[in-house]
Amino acid sequence: MEIFASVVDIFLNLDDYLSTLIKDYGTWTYLILFIIVFCETGLVVTPFLPGDSLLFAAGALAATGAMDPEMLFFLLTIAGILGDTVNYHIGQYFGPKVFNKENVRFLNKEHLERTHRFYEKHGGKTIIIARFIPIIRTFAPFVAGVGTMTYWRFLFYNVIGAIIWVSSFVYLGYYFGNLPVVKDNFSLVIVGIIIISLLPIVINFVQAKRNAKVQ
Repeated sequence: MEIFASVVDIFLNLDDYLSTLIKDYGTWTYLILFIIVFCETGLVVTPFLPGDSLLFAAGALAATGAMDPEMLFFLLTIAGILGDTVNYHIGQYFGPKVFNKENVRFLNKEHLERTHRFYEKHGGKTIIIARFIPIIRTFAPFVAGVGTMTYWRFLFYNVIGAIIWVSSFVYLGYYFGNLPVVKDNFSLVIVGIIIISLLPIVINFVQAKRNAKVQ
């Protein structure tokens, strides 16, 4: 319970935690953010890491001069591309074994199956759309690696998706994160970002339940 409370506190006060990181580690903060984004997109076991909210908070801090927005955009886009690439190859190697098992340690099979259905519905565009949806974002490259999508086709969607995702949230944070109304209600804004990001999952889940009842 304490761990859960700590995670919630970090999510709601990302701006404070990032400010502390910058004070303590200076330019090494770029590397820390790079690793977080890489792990969230590249490792199937870390879908809980902050993505959208972290990018927004980093952009907001860049507006204060604490970080360079262009450097953030460049490094975190590379992190997102590399993360998805690693995830794709993990899916290519381990995917068939995972889908044939009922229980997989350290991996939520339900999330994986949900992403698979999402992928079947939206095709290659899933790689771009998924960038904006927590959990699906982590599992989409893995599922793409399991399927028939060639690496070069995947790479196209991967690069486009990473550029749009990182630039959207970093520059939204940069231009709006330090407006008084946003700064004074930063935790509420982060909650709003999380809720909006999760809406597609909720809608998809409700539709699946309704379709199951009809059948």
